[in-house]
Amino acid sequence: MKNKRHNLLATIIVLLFGFVLFYVGTDQFSAFTAETARVNKLVEEKPQFPKVTFEDSQKRKYSIDEFEGKYVFITFIYSMCTTVCIDLEMNMDQVYDLIPKEYMGKDIQFLSISFDPERDDPERLDDYKNMFTNGDGELWRMARIENQEELEFLLDEFGVIVIPDEYGNFAHNSAFYLVDRQGTLVEVLDYKKIDEAANTVISILDEEAGV
Repeated sequence: MKNKRHNLLATIIVLLFGFVLFYVGTDQFSAFTAETARVNKLVEEKPQFPKVTFEDSQKRKYSIDEFEGKYVFITFIYSMCTTVCIDLEMNMDQVYDLIPKEYMGKDIQFLSISFDPERDDPERLDDYKNMFTNGDGELWRMARIENQEELEFLLDEFGVIVIPDEYGNFAHNSAFYLVDRQGTLVEVLDYKKIDEAANTVISILDEEAGV
């Protein structure tokens, strides 16, 4: 009997310990994965887009101030990716098509940022954009950040994890990022939920337009 009580107590202690770890590790049950916890933290902290220098597919160089006064809908990609990046950009293309035309260019800009600047030069990005943007290099731009320190700072600020392997590929997380008119990150959206992402953007723009 004494051993049974001891075993029961030990079991309860282990369960309680596991419960506490789960509670802390899931950000008080609001996140069930590290990625979800990271997204929640980003949305809560709302980092400012840093002053980095882009070079786009048309060899133009500028900072995020190029889109001042607009929302910017962002993905992070590399063109040699044969898996998630293709789905990410195809889904972004669908979101692009769902945004009312009166908002495009005037209120919102689409931007894909490469984290592989050595291979993703302007010529490569120009070819890559044609796979997804119907040749549009204005309302949806593709760009790299040549300065490695600037690139790493941006990735860190926006919680983008990029891990190179020995074959020139990268393991990385993926999402849609929405930066507001003041350059503040306001939404991190599931790239697999196309309608939800588009509706979130449209709701924000409609509200501001008084629709």
